[in-house]
Amino acid sequence: MTLPPSDHFNGKTFFNPQHVNRTWREVMQWRRTSKPAPWPAQVALTAQPPPPAPRGREIVATWINHATFLLQTPQGNILTDPQFSARCGPFGLAGPRRVHPPGVALADLPRIDLILLSHDHYDHCDLASLRALARAHQDSVAITPLRNRDLLARAGLRAIVELDWWQAHQPAAGLKVTVTPSRHWSNRLSGRRNGRLWGGFHLQFADRACWFAGDTGYDAALFPAIREKLGAPDLAMIPIGAYEPRWFMSAQHCNPAEAIQIHHDVGARTSLAMHWGTWQLTDEGREEPVAALAAARTAAGLAPEAFRALTPGESVTV
Repeated sequence: MTLPPSDHFNGKTFFNPQHVNRTWREVMQWRRTSKPAPWPAQVALTAQPPPPAPRGREIVATWINHATFLLQTPQGNILTDPQFSARCGPFGLAGPRRVHPPGVALADLPRIDLILLSHDHYDHCDLASLRALARAHQDSVAITPLRNRDLLARAGLRAIVELDWWQAHQPAAGLKVTVTPSRHWSNRLSGRRNGRLWGGFHLQFADRACWFAGDTGYDAALFPAIREKLGAPDLAMIPIGAYEPRWFMSAQHCNPAEAIQIHHDVGARTSLAMHWGTWQLTDEGREEPVAALAAARTAAGLAPEAFRALTPGESVTV
């Protein structure tokens, strides 16, 4: 499909109005100077059964790992950025090894009605997990930003909806899903750099809303715009990890203090942390994002329950 140029697409590749791409020279500089903190090889964790189905119009959100949430709603069960593999990298053979198992095993998931895929990076788009979901949940609908269809189709998913930033789709009565912008980029062995769009998802239910930020750096204009266009969410899922060193990572990954600011910018009633603790992707220690989130939350005068870092498999109800 040929796409017309826009304020974030030049006819060949996508971009943010604020340029975030690092040069290969900068990548090599980071690799040469990187001093990653030690991580445990393994963190003991017992997978949990998914919680019971929600009552009435409740939404139950379970953090499985990294950017994978199970949202159980009256409109069906939703899974974000499914990642259940041992590695996040090409062919499942390269890339970092996970240090803890998923909080809910893939085989123990309830029926999945909707899959949301934010972008093509290996820690968010895992073809092995998507193939397993396609086999086990054949009627699932997948929603993703533009030009990610090929990945989902390769995994065997059949009902695929691609959307541009701010475009919406109604997969079920009482649910509207809007793709929201994020400050990030895309790259994978298959396809050109920034050849696929990235983003988050705003889910509007009858009387409440959820927002999944996707992968993002902080942008002072972007997040207030999401609130202005779509309203404040009752529940936000915001990344807090993979942020050091700041000179390299700040353009693409927010740190915990910036995550708190995003929480304020979008007007979330409750936020949940994601994108930490599963794989060592950058230089900070495994527990540093949680400690930094607590410090930033205190500095902002937020109650602990306003922005929580869950244990994998733990749930909240809104």
